[in-house]
Amino acid sequence: TRAEALRWFTLDAAYAAFMEDDVGSIEVGKHADFVVLSQDLMMVPPEEILATEVVATYLDGAAVYER
Repeated sequence: TRAEALRWFTLDAAYAAFMEDDVGSIEVGKHADFVVLSQDLMMVPPEEILATEVVATYLDGAAVYER
């Protein structure tokens, strides 16, 4: 499912890298590493998923890319 895929690329990836205390989710005490997407991947029709673009990327809460 989409929810499973999101978890695999966030929480589970952090766990696999032994970094679950630092990254993988937005929580107090963790690094604010995240991307802003052009559309909600959980709501967009399946055929539109690949048209999604990265609007901004943040590492440790600081913008490192903005379209």
